[in-house]
Amino acid sequence: MKIDWVALGSVFGVSLVVTVALVGLFTLGIAGLSRQEAAAAQGGSAGLARTGAYACFALCAAAVAFGIYLIVV
Repeated sequence: MKIDWVALGSVFGVSLVVTVALVGLFTLGIAGLSRQEAAAAQGGSAGLARTGAYACFALCAAAVAFGIYLIVV
């Protein structure tokens, strides 16, 4: 049995980068929602923060759905 170490390292590197990117994107979504709540408490409009947060969550959901698609197909 021979292990292709270059391919294994490539898969590890891509997985690491995608995982960090997804966690960062989800964190931006949570931060956007918290800013929306703070702006609403001060009496301001927070439509942009809410829209950005929902966009971050939608991108996270799309990435997860794409991963499931890759596994199933």
